[in-house]
Amino acid sequence: MSETFHEFVVQRSPALSRTAYLLTGDHQHAEDLLQSALARTYRHWRRIHDGDPEAYVRRVMYHQQVSWWRRRRLAERLDATPVERGGGDHTENTALRLSVVAALRRLTGRQRAVVVLRYYEDLTEAQVAEVLGCSVGTVKRHGHDAVRRLRQLIPDLWEATPERSGR
Repeated sequence: MSETFHEFVVQRSPALSRTAYLLTGDHQHAEDLLQSALARTYRHWRRIHDGDPEAYVRRVMYHQQVSWWRRRRLAERLDATPVERGGGDHTENTALRLSVVAALRRLTGRQRAVVVLRYYEDLTEAQVAEVLGCSVGTVKRHGHDAVRRLRQLIPDLWEATPERSGR
């Protein structure tokens, strides 16, 4: 059992880590979230490993993040000057990426989860509803509200993409 779980963790952790970061908006919280979700997944590995274990981990991450958010009510901080992480190519896309991440932090937990699952993970509305344990209508509502809020927070993004500016 542990060998297949180890292989799963090695293969899927980078993608799951990116999802955790988008859900939390913080690298350290994302690491904690993923570790917690993988620990919970390991306990049920025999039951889920033949199905879709990645979907199971994503569901656990979402529910764990909402639980932590409700319990702690952490005040989200948006730094005026982002911390330099060092290395890498710093281009004009970096500013846009930082704007998007900052805007995602200002969405509600559910809105952020819908945006991440729909547009980053490329899940259908039905798949998002299944992961979040809600109806497709709820996913549509949160998605609509999130996109409207993102348009307010980062209007440059919508003006920069011609195919979106007509919407």
